[in-house]
Amino acid sequence: MQNSLQGEFQMIKAGVIGATGYAGATLVYLLTKHADIEIVYLASHSYAGKLFSDIYPGMSDNFNIVLDEVDMTIASNKCDVLFLALPPGISTTLIDENVIKNTVVIDLGADFRLKDRELYKTWYKQEAPSQKLLNEAVYSLADLNPCDVKETNLISNPGCYTTCSILTLSPLVKYNLIESNSIIINAMSGTSGAGRSNKIANLFCEVNESVKAYGITTHRHTPEIEMALGELTDENVMIQFTPHLIPMNRGILSTCTAKLKKGVDKNMVDKAYRTLYQDSQFVHLLKDGQYPETRFVKQTNRIDISYKIDDRTGNIICVGAIDNLIKGAAGQAVQNMNLRFGLNESFGLDDLASNT
Repeated sequence: MQNSLQGEFQMIKAGVIGATGYAGATLVYLLTKHADIEIVYLASHSYAGKLFSDIYPGMSDNFNIVLDEVDMTIASNKCDVLFLALPPGISTTLIDENVIKNTVVIDLGADFRLKDRELYKTWYKQEAPSQKLLNEAVYSLADLNPCDVKETNLISNPGCYTTCSILTLSPLVKYNLIESNSIIINAMSGTSGAGRSNKIANLFCEVNESVKAYGITTHRHTPEIEMALGELTDENVMIQFTPHLIPMNRGILSTCTAKLKKGVDKNMVDKAYRTLYQDSQFVHLLKDGQYPETRFVKQTNRIDISYKIDDRTGNIICVGAIDNLIKGAAGQAVQNMNLRFGLNESFGLDDLASNT
């Protein structure tokens, strides 16, 4: 940050709560590479008192800090920005008005994404945050609404499935090119999307050499996708979302199918995608006949998107691919931090625009 009175540059002091989960650890790594960031606080309930580099030895050469038990008073007083990388329901118990008066909070979890408290209770089966905090929170998918976060101290980072699906579909919805109640999303995720906790369903022998659908009709990202897409149009958006677990570590591929409105042709679709994403540094539209693959976005903050019209059925099939831990979590959180503090959104992410 720039001190206008003294003319001196000041590092942005950052903290991460949930630092040893997959998304949290990826975020720590990205922050250590950010020239404007000083990490001053890391917290992990499971590993409090241990060195972060003892949990992730690959970072021992350039980063050592002792993990704390969570203390929001200490964290909010030490940090200019505080990232929360926690399972649903925990951020709600930690964040209050005093915290967001002291520091900027960027929540990678789901607690502040849905504005409707009853909708949250229905899908997450637990109490929602206060309506006052929900009203203050800004849901920020950085490539769609880069200006919205500049005046808030509570930023809700979108989910990984949602980031991939929303960005893939947004031009079609925003420019009214598809029937908004015809959207079907089949999305696939690597196992890191389920988090680092020990779950039998995610053990190697359970997932290797197998693919399975899960959360059929009940996955929690469904209302988030409908909410975000619904804000782009006056029409009611309803989706059929089916996630799949595939035997790889990281990555998401979303294949989205929808019915084109009468008279819509390829030129209109091409123009919609080019127009919406003409200024987006991390959205890559592939050439005709090229289709996204997770291996090409691995370790990047990029989304690759392509689409094809099926003249036989009148449907459009659009495909998006991201790295769930970067573009779908930590990288997008850094984008949002950059925008909130008036930095170029690519700072700390410049070398993650491609993996070549």
